Amino acid sequence: MATKGPRPMSLGQALTGISGILVTPFDSHDAIAPARLEPIVARCAAAGVDALTVNGNTSEFYGLTFAEAERMQAEVPAIVAGRATVVAGIGRSVNEAVRLAARAKADGADAVMIHQPPDPFVSPRGIADYIRRVGDAAGLPIVLYLRNAAIGDAAITAMTTIPGVVAVKWASTDLMTLARAIRAAPQVQFVCGLAEPWAPPMTALGAQGFTSGLINVAPERSVAILAALRAADFTRANALIAEIGAFEALRAEEQNGANVSVVKAALALSGNDVGAARPPAAWPIAAESLARLRTLLASW
Repeated sequence: MATKGPRPMSLGQALTGISGILVTPFDSHDAIAPARLEPIVARCAAAGVDALTVNGNTSEFYGLTFAEAERMQAEVPAIVAGRATVVAGIGRSVNEAVRLAARAKADGADAVMIHQPPDPFVSPRGIADYIRRVGDAAGLPIVLYLRNAAIGDAAITAMTTIPGVVAVKWASTDLMTLARAIRAAPQVQFVCGLAEPWAPPMTALGAQGFTSGLINVAPERSVAILAALRAADFTRANALIAEIGAFEALRAEEQNGANVSVVKAALALSGNDVGAARPPAAWPIAAESLARLRTLLASW
């Protein structure tokens, strides 16, 4: 049973910090096992992670059935139990996204994060319609998860004016477009959506906070990086990021297909088995990579 904590800070304050993306635990029969998140959430809360996201990419959102995504959204807020702000990842077909969004508030989410649709024939105008329909159903603050900046400046700015949109998690390496987007939408909070390694340059441009999958394994390292960035100590922030460089390099293997796999392997090596990563992720990780991971964790 989770221990109820104090109600977290406001959503705006939380998003200037760390947006941790929780893994989805599976049991030995490949069934979701939400309760296995409890020690992960407890470590994040103790370290000071500000927000926790269920059904994000580190959660293997697109590897879950719709029923599994519903259950994770329903059960994770109770596990968090007020110890952090809860953000519910919303996506898939527009009708499924609306169904998830419609129950997010009752499930205990504080905000919804709308995945940018991966449809091969997506249009900027269609994304805006998608956001409106999902946002209307949710009745909660909206965080946009933007991975493709090629939709253009005008489309990005238009999306930030949709009612309910309070933040953009910027997951594109196009920093010049990010700079223009920040200038064009001062009413919206921009967050580094590419985790710790990209947080310094995005912070320098005006973004605040960053997403993190590392928090599942070593939340205190993410919190230390955030503290350095908030102090504008980029030298220290970069030094701390260098210390996690080998971990992030392992996650980037197999065309980034080891991203979640390495996190889950690290958890298993640390005594917190959350099961396998589902195809099309790379599982198990390569033997040589596992050996490097074991050595790295021992050094930590």
